[in-house]
Amino acid sequence: MQETLTTPPSLSAPSQSSVSTQGRPSILSPPSATGPHHSKTLVVQSPMKPKSGSTGVSSRRMRRIIAEDAEWSLAIVPLLSELCIQHIVKNFQNNPILKQLLPEDQQKVLNHLPTDLPLVVTATMIEDESYWHRCCLQRWPVCHVSKHGGSWKRMFFERHLQNLIKHFIPNTTDPGVILDLLPLCKNYVRRLCVDQFLPPVQLPAAPHSGDQSDSGSEGELEQPPMDHYQLDDLVAGLSHLEELDLVYGVKDCGMNFEWNLFLFTFRDCHSLAATIKACHTLKVFRLTRSKVDDDKSRILIRGLLDHPALEELDLSHNLIGDRGARAAAKLLSHSRLRVLNLANNQVRAPGAQSLAHTLAHNTNLISLNLRLNCIEDEGGQALAHALQTNRCLTTLHLGGNELSEPTATLLSQVLTVNTTLTSINLSCNHIGTDGGKQLLEGISDNRTLLEFDLRLSEVAQESEYLIGQALSANREAARQRALNPGYFMSSICPKDPENP
Repeated sequence: MQETLTTPPSLSAPSQSSVSTQGRPSILSPPSATGPHHSKTLVVQSPMKPKSGSTGVSSRRMRRIIAEDAEWSLAIVPLLSELCIQHIVKNFQNNPILKQLLPEDQQKVLNHLPTDLPLVVTATMIEDESYWHRCCLQRWPVCHVSKHGGSWKRMFFERHLQNLIKHFIPNTTDPGVILDLLPLCKNYVRRLCVDQFLPPVQLPAAPHSGDQSDSGSEGELEQPPMDHYQLDDLVAGLSHLEELDLVYGVKDCGMNFEWNLFLFTFRDCHSLAATIKACHTLKVFRLTRSKVDDDKSRILIRGLLDHPALEELDLSHNLIGDRGARAAAKLLSHSRLRVLNLANNQVRAPGAQSLAHTLAHNTNLISLNLRLNCIEDEGGQALAHALQTNRCLTTLHLGGNELSEPTATLLSQVLTVNTTLTSINLSCNHIGTDGGKQLLEGISDNRTLLEFDLRLSEVAQESEYLIGQALSANREAARQRALNPGYFMSSICPKDPENP
């Protein structure tokens, strides 16, 4: 309360609002609601006796009372249910109340909950997708929920866990930061895509007494006890993990670039091999751009032999040669692998021949990618021979492998008998004009091939155009078969002359 004494500007003719009745004080001005802080102003008149020696005019002393309240408002008091919802939202972290409310009240609470609440509170209690949608958009400006099964909650936990792994520094970051999240996210994480593994901080080694060896140097660093974050404990706790996509490298290193930052060590390899071997739910395993050579690939593949669920293996953009390709061929015989990607490696003819030997009798693999290797015609012809007996492969990518006319000649013979291949890529090779003509002859008798990439393969423009026309006819026939399967089945079935 503030009290101030003021003298009215005119005492001879008081205004109507200042007239008092029977000597009682009167309110001269109503409550004011201007400005951000509302206040109530009361002006009270009190009769005063004229002082001696005055001119006879009755003087009155004015007293203005100002009551200021920051929360005072002219708005209507909200409903009691709204006040309760506001209280629940405000105290949700300490006293989470949700399941006890009516459905419409639950939705009101979820719409007003902040997105920065602790996951210990929200992970097991909130299943509403709209809340997790807000959480995702608050953290990441670009969200492709289709990559996470269409679930916003699954997307939040998968990306949150990935960020923790990407910024984990061995021997510096507490492993509990990741493992404590495991009970909360294990039912939602089905895919882990980690494109960065930070190495440990290397400290200068302690000075040794005595003379220094010739091979040593003053700047020699102490060997860390571990190389990168080990996934064994984490993957063992993710009971629904189906896809693991890893890149051992460092992003945005800037001026601190060193080749050691992109090193997948043998300790990492042995630990990862044991991890994927123990994960029986794993369907897709990708390890790309990590300098995986023959020895490391054999260690990894040894852990995948007889894996009960693995369907796709991607070791592209590494340093795998013929020995690694032979290990991959052995894996084809001891697994249910359906997709194998060895693109941009160092596989040559012997490795391709090993794959072809297994492919001839394989009944599971549907996609083989060997682009950007150097298998040459010797390896290409071996694969073509295998396709004469293979009855399951649908996609074959041999782009950029130094192939020429002999491979095209044999592949044209394959196209006349093979009925499963739907996509072939021979781009960036040396097929030549004659090779293109032979491929045209082979595809003229083929009705199943839908895609045939011959770009930058030195094929004549006319042959490439005619091959494109044949593929268009095959695609149109496939579309008609999909629309009217009964008509095409009846057209190939023999008719009974007695029962037309």
